[in-house]
Amino acid sequence: MASAGIGVYMMEIARMERTLGRTPGFAARVFTPGERDYCDRRARPAAGYAAFFAARGAVLKALGIDLGRGAGPHDVSVAYDESGRPRAILAGGAAQAAEGQGVREIALSLSLTHDVAVANAVAVTDEVRPKVEEKKDPEAELRDTFRAARTVLDELEQYQQSPMK
Repeated sequence: MASAGIGVYMMEIARMERTLGRTPGFAARVFTPGERDYCDRRARPAAGYAAFFAARGAVLKALGIDLGRGAGPHDVSVAYDESGRPRAILAGGAAQAAEGQGVREIALSLSLTHDVAVANAVAVTDEVRPKVEEKKDPEAELRDTFRAARTVLDELEQYQQSPMK
């Protein structure tokens, strides 16, 4: 089992514009209603579509599968969380591949230039997920510090009172 997979995919925005213009049903076939709504509200809808298409490609690469060979066009979609970060939503073959590899989350980054949409995806497993240190309660930490100091003082006092000095 792989510990993590990384995928990068670039999509020319002009190419997406041409595809959308020549094949009107393309967006409905490939993108979810939520993705289409998001892209169609943008000043440059093709840029959004290119970013979401690139996200699909990057996620599939991170999982080590391809469209048509392990995944369908709706097996990966993109939504934004409350903080505005993009997140990959997996279904079908992509979800099965992720589960089989022990993938807990897909870290996803989308970037745009005037000409290109770029997506980076990292399939994160428990093996590579950063460990979050539990924070101690400040009061408990203070009590532990005082307890340790008291122990040192008690040992010093015992040493001073011992006949061996």
